[in-house]
Amino acid sequence: MDRPPLEVADLVRAAGGAFIERSRKWITWKHVKVLLAIARCRTAALGGHLDECTRCGHRAISYNSCRNRHCPKCQTQARERWLAARERELLATGYFHVVFTVPHELNVLALENPRLFYDLLFTASAQTLLEIASDPKHLGAEIGVIGILHTWGQNLLLHPHIHCVVPAGGLSPDHRRWVHPRYPFFLPVKVLSRVFRGKFLAGLKRLHRRKKLQCAGPAVALANSRQFAQLIRRLHRHDWVVYAKPAFGGPMQVLRYLGRYTHRVAISNHRLLACEQERVTFRWKDYAHGSKQGQMTLAATEFLRRFFLHVLPKGFVRIRHFGFLANRFRASRLALGRQLLASSSSTQQETRTPDVHSEGSSLWHCPRCGASMIVIQRFTAAELSTCIYFDSS
Repeated sequence: MDRPPLEVADLVRAAGGAFIERSRKWITWKHVKVLLAIARCRTAALGGHLDECTRCGHRAISYNSCRNRHCPKCQTQARERWLAARERELLATGYFHVVFTVPHELNVLALENPRLFYDLLFTASAQTLLEIASDPKHLGAEIGVIGILHTWGQNLLLHPHIHCVVPAGGLSPDHRRWVHPRYPFFLPVKVLSRVFRGKFLAGLKRLHRRKKLQCAGPAVALANSRQFAQLIRRLHRHDWVVYAKPAFGGPMQVLRYLGRYTHRVAISNHRLLACEQERVTFRWKDYAHGSKQGQMTLAATEFLRRFFLHVLPKGFVRIRHFGFLANRFRASRLALGRQLLASSSSTQQETRTPDVHSEGSSLWHCPRCGASMIVIQRFTAAELSTCIYFDSS
């Protein structure tokens, strides 16, 4: 993919100072840390390394990446490493995609309580899937879930939601057979929606009752118990959005799909179109109107404000595993699942699928012959200042 003409780093360097001055009331040290990391990413300020082509001997100096998980330029390598680790955990079956979304009225609480709010979003969505799947009326099996947190919409405003990837079926209660789903949509969406709504609002009420929720700024009115109760009652009256996509194919399709979701940030550099007179234009899809594609223009400082709404709390894990994919017994449950799937005649062909290899295993290719480049020497920022030729790709 060609290098984009405009990057978030360019906007940070151009308008970062003005953004900090205008946002001192709400930004914290973690926002400034991300801002500085993005601005310095793949510049001489972070040092670099000399690469050599394994085939033709071509050499080039490249700048180091910041490796911050909010940086648009640093997600490719992180994604490839994560996908390589997940290859051996894939089962020879189809997978479903389920999305859990909370109403926008709760965004004010998410802004003030990101860690608690997003933890509750993970817990409520995972418990909903596990509980409904274990019900004999629907599936009657123990399932596995990979949950991925996204906090943004296409317009960069806050839109917290969880993408869940679920193997098609699960382990029977006695762990003697693989239970296949009885519906083409895996589990009933209306049932998922109602159970998820109940679990999330119950958790929210529990946090408020224990006075763990911070209610400041736009959420200050919710510090009052009566106002909070009115909000909860109002949210109970409406159906919440839970979207289930049809099943997609085997291991190769699953890896490609996961690669589009796991390490995304609020906006990629390739969606940026122009920055003129301190105004930024980018592509976006209006999902509320049939995914209509268009362009949006914002002041550079407003663009950065929206971008930095999605900085996660320090140490927050945004990809989590539940059910038989939970860390404590993932290895044993996966081995059992493979054994049970292999015993089914309908999956014999799939179990013989060759190992899946992530695309782009070599992320830096020679610009002359296309072979892999390897690092032969590393440089500090001071040493790079003496180099005449450099290539920051």
